[in-house]
This record gives sequence, structure tokens and C-alpha cells, in this order.
Amino acid sequence: MSKLPSIKPLENVSLVDKVEARLLKFIKENNLKAGDSVPKEMEFAESLGVSRTVVREAFLRLRTLGIIESKKHRGMIITNPDIMNNFERMLDPTLLGSDTLKNLFELRLILEMGMADFLFQHKTEKDMQELEEIVTLEEETSYNKNAFSLDKEIAFHGKLYEMSKNDILKKFQDLLLPVFEYVHLNDPNLNDYEYSSGQFVTHRMLMDNLKVGTPDTFRVAMHRHLEPHFDKIFNKKIK
Repeated sequence: MSKLPSIKPLENVSLVDKVEARLLKFIKENNLKAGDSVPKEMEFAESLGVSRTVVREAFLRLRTLGIIESKKHRGMIITNPDIMNNFERMLDPTLLGSDTLKNLFELRLILEMGMADFLFQHKTEKDMQELEEIVTLEEETSYNKNAFSLDKEIAFHGKLYEMSKNDILKKFQDLLLPVFEYVHLNDPNLNDYEYSSGQFVTHRMLMDNLKVGTPDTFRVAMHRHLEPHFDKIFNKKIK
């Protein structure tokens, strides 16, 4: 079969895709910020040489992403996109592949290992009192100290996310809960897991470290607390 190097491959994008890309380029080139007005659909249609219907659909996509919104008497204006809201729409574990679920769970481990400095910087006496209440309730209702109880994990680690004083990080915790639940249900039995330190690092140990330790000692303790999950991800043997 003869080769046809002079023939370019067909672009696998629709006209709406192209207009959407051009609208985004227009916003960037004109350095438009939140609150700035956007030219009307008809102006874009005439300038780009396409129908108003195509421009309207492209605008609709940008509205869905939260990049623009319609304001009475002003038309379309630029907004601050709510990236977490867009992220939330995609986080249905039943619609995500195993590789994506694994990556999202790894993201949780990365976040929790990286938040130590923020916890020590922002912790307050009130935060520590609330953490004490969470741990005490857990100890009163838990009979197996070596197993991960999902509701206890959510309560304790959710408080840590809150203590970081980072709004996006806190929202990530809320958004990733369905993924945590899905992964947790598929976790191996950890009752007989042999920790490298010889013992399971409990939430109380983590809390005590947060009281008198340092970000570095806390990171070590958190890694030991989450050790079975790291071993699973890195395909190490879990006995």
C-alpha cells in the first residue's frame, strides 16, 4: 500500500471544540478577570465566522465549568471557577476505573503525609480538645485496635484536614470520601498485619505526637499509621 505523506490526518475535534478553545484563548489574551464582561454571542459568531448556535454551545460549556456566568443587564461575565465543584461531579466510584481509584487513594496518602507543617503551624487548644474528644470516643467504642474503622478514620483524619486551615484541602477530604469508602471495602484483612515498628500507630499516638512532637516526627508516625496502605500500593506482602 502506497504512503500518502502529503495528506494530513483529520482533526478529531468538532467545531464547538474549536470555538471553545478560541473563547478561552480570547479570555487569556485579553487578560480578563473575574467580573469582566465577555463579548456577546453574536459578536463572537460574526468574528469567528460560525453560527450563533455553535457559539452558544461553547458558552454553555464554559458556564458548566464555572468560567463564565450570566448576569442581568450585563450579559456574560468572567467568574472564579469552583474547581472543587467540577471535581465532585466526576467522583462516583462506580464510574471510575481501578487505576483512577488507586491514584485518588494515593492522593489521600500524599496529602496526609504533606500536611504536617500546616498542622503544627495552625493548631489551637480548641482543635486539640476536639481531637481528644474524637480519640476518646473511638477508644470507648473500638474493640480491635489494629483494624481500620472507616467512620473513625473519617472523623479523625477529617479533623486534621480541617486543622490545616486550607479550604481546598478540606474540600478534598469531603469529595474523596466516596473513593475512600470504595477502597476501604476492598482492603485486605489487616488484623494480622505485622508493622515494621512492631505496633500499630493509633490515632491517640498521632494526637500525642501533634501535642509535643515536630512536623518530622509526626510524618514518621503518620507513615507508620498508614503503613498497610503503603505496602498494598507498593505491592509489598501483607501477611
